[in-house]
Amino acid sequence: MKVRIDGADIRCEEGGQGPAVVFLHAFPLGLSMWDDQAAALEATHRVVRFDDRGFGDSPPTDGPLTMDRIADDAAALLDHLGIDRAVVCGCSMGGYAAFAMVRRHPGRVRGLVLQDTRPGADTEEARRARVLVAERVLKEGAGVAAEVYLPKLVGETTHRTRPELLQRLHREILKAPPRGIAHALLGLAARPDSQATLAEIHVPTLVVCGAEDVLTPPAESEAIQLAIPGSRLEIIPKAGHLANLENPDAYNRALVRFLADVHVPSS
Repeated sequence: MKVRIDGADIRCEEGGQGPAVVFLHAFPLGLSMWDDQAAALEATHRVVRFDDRGFGDSPPTDGPLTMDRIADDAAALLDHLGIDRAVVCGCSMGGYAAFAMVRRHPGRVRGLVLQDTRPGADTEEARRARVLVAERVLKEGAGVAAEVYLPKLVGETTHRTRPELLQRLHREILKAPPRGIAHALLGLAARPDSQATLAEIHVPTLVVCGAEDVLTPPAESEAIQLAIPGSRLEIIPKAGHLANLENPDAYNRALVRFLADVHVPSS
């Protein structure tokens, strides 16, 4: 379905009944990256996911896709669905948006799952690199994003044993309009440092990372877990930056265990 949020028709999917979980997807994918998690949770939870502006079936922004914009869209979607509070699960860019939700909409966050992400802002070198890729994408098309990012999005095991997943991810990236990819890259480059936000997190938190993640290595997740009192850490074997897609069975077991302990009240 599509929901009108601040001038744009945002594509979302909702299923299941029970405590709410909202999923925030990684760059440069869409809500379908959470298919396995939706299937695992919808018998016991109300699962909400949506395409960020410029991905899937949601239209691009007119300028950079900021993490605040994603967080505000998530909060507005919860309003539309009549959900007061939810566990927020974000991967990579979705994790950056989850930090923004903690800052902007703390009362909506019942718990957090921070997957393959980091609190730090981009270095100046990383910002310049994102801007250059954004310029190339606008000139040459979405294939540039697949060429630059896909090799690093999954781990060594996936590269060796899961060609069908690589093909699926390649198709998904090519579906995104170049303007959507470019605007997301500019938003990622401009995102604020969230180190101080870690001290503001006072809800149950699960930090998850693929053991083979080269973009945000396990050491990044270990540091997040140490900075959030009472949080727990799960390292997913045989997985890289997209741990939920690369090893969904192990990921889902960790997620289900965590959600069972959160005891989220029904909305």
